Amino acid sequence: QVQLVESGGGLVQAGGSLRLSCAASGRTFSTYAMGWFRQAPGKEREFVAAIRWSGGSTYNNDSVKGRFTISRDNAKNTVYLQMNSLKPEDTAVYYCAAGPSLVLIATTPRYWGQGTQVTVSS
Repeated sequence: QVQLVESGGGLVQAGGSLRLSCAASGRTFSTYAMGWFRQAPGKEREFVAAIRWSGGSTYNNDSVKGRFTISRDNAKNTVYLQMNSLKPEDTAVYYCAAGPSLVLIATTPRYWGQGTQVTVSS
């Protein structure tokens, strides 16, 4: 069992940056792939980025490539999403997720956080 708690959301102007954090509880955190998803008002939840348990491989949604970076610190049981050059269309609730593998997490994550709101003003 893994519990996930996101933080770091807020209001930022277009072009600005935010760093989201996701603190995980549970002794098996380091064995899970971790990911970030987002859901904008009136839209379905979409995959943003994922990182394997070792941190050695990551992949991102094309819409955030070159702007968002996912990383993790297994010693702190925390995964991060650094978001730069933010755009109004990045406005959404951002969710942290944990899954059994990098391949599966984009489609079938096993655990979810409660989400944190990110609002980008123009």
